Amino acid sequence: MKYEVQYSKEFRKGLKKLKNDKNSLNLVRNIIKKLANNEILESKYKDHKLIGKYAGFRECHIKPDLLLIYKKENNALILVCIAIVSHSDLF
Repeated sequence: MKYEVQYSKEFRKGLKKLKNDKNSLNLVRNIIKKLANNEILESKYKDHKLIGKYAGFRECHIKPDLLLIYKKENNALILVCIAIVSHSDLF
């Protein structure tokens, strides 16, 4: 099953911050492609369910300080947020 990718405003805003970091942009693109193709991410990305106000969403660590929050819903992969912060700063 292939998901249709939907980008939130917050995701687009976070992605703009990476425009000069080609390595990170390539990593983000590769992760999105894997998620859209319903592939399981490698364990190094620490993909996991979120709880609390983010219940129903998932998070993966593209880099230690680069996090992607997303949700798979019906036929859509909804990219909610990409944050260039530490895990503790985001939550």
